[in-house]
Amino acid sequence: MNTPELGLPMPVPAAGLPARVRIHEVGARDGLQNEKATVPTAVKAEFIRRLADTGLTTIEATSFVHPKWVPQLADAEELYPQISDLPVSLPVLVPNERGLDRALALGARRVAVFASATESFAKANLNRTVDESLAMFEPVVSRAKGEGDVHVRGYLSMCFGDPWEGPVPVPQVVRVCRALLDMGCDELSLGDTIGVATPGQVTALLAALTEAGVPVSALGVHFHDTYGQALANTLAALQQGVSTVDASAGGLGGCPFAKSATGNLATEDLVWMLRGLGIDTGVDLGRLVATSVWMAAHLGRPSPSRTVRALSHQES
Repeated sequence: MNTPELGLPMPVPAAGLPARVRIHEVGARDGLQNEKATVPTAVKAEFIRRLADTGLTTIEATSFVHPKWVPQLADAEELYPQISDLPVSLPVLVPNERGLDRALALGARRVAVFASATESFAKANLNRTVDESLAMFEPVVSRAKGEGDVHVRGYLSMCFGDPWEGPVPVPQVVRVCRALLDMGCDELSLGDTIGVATPGQVTALLAALTEAGVPVSALGVHFHDTYGQALANTLAALQQGVSTVDASAGGLGGCPFAKSATGNLATEDLVWMLRGLGIDTGVDLGRLVATSVWMAAHLGRPSPSRTVRALSHQES
């Protein structure tokens, strides 16, 4: 497919926003892990290479979770060597020390652990309490930092709402964030796993984290678009100084352990908004749209991203 002719938004900068945003691309991991059919390893590798060619600098590659739990990513050992030469950051998810061993053996230099702000989701996702899961992550983070100073990201799911518990109290989220930072995580990603957050909640949580001594420079946000709030929530986070935003090319993915979750914020929709605000991302939107259309063809369905559909004339 040829790159579409783009009608790009006119940049109109707004006061108080970051000059540049780093997009943490999660489509190859968080997106593809939710596919009913397993995507061939060669297609995954080509997808990541195409994403790197768009100018994205951080592309989450795969997960070293046991194949029993995420069979779609069971080819991590086969995939990673095929992309490790790319001049971009390639974080991988590691659930425990065994997963860390597998990642380090392949030369991974950026890893992520996946925690929960709520007891119900910790039980559903990790079969542990929140404190038990933190105890499991502590040696993972400690070893990652001690054995070669690997960069560690801490994902925190259910920061705003939980399908079993309802709205999540801000102090509960702050406590787990502080625990992850105190054990050595370099960066945290605040997840709206079921997409129920609204901008006021985002502002309140970020203010509470700042008051608790969590630097905004260590925070990223990860919004789902269940109720169409992902971009509004992202703008609220930018207004609080956040400059790292998770997104998924073509809007791929959701959460396999939270049935009410729908897709991630589409990277194209994010880039369109940021470009309109005059915020630099370094991403070529035309190449990104073409990549998502290419992947959509492999998946056998059109991309749910509004920007992809508008710029590529995909049919619904």
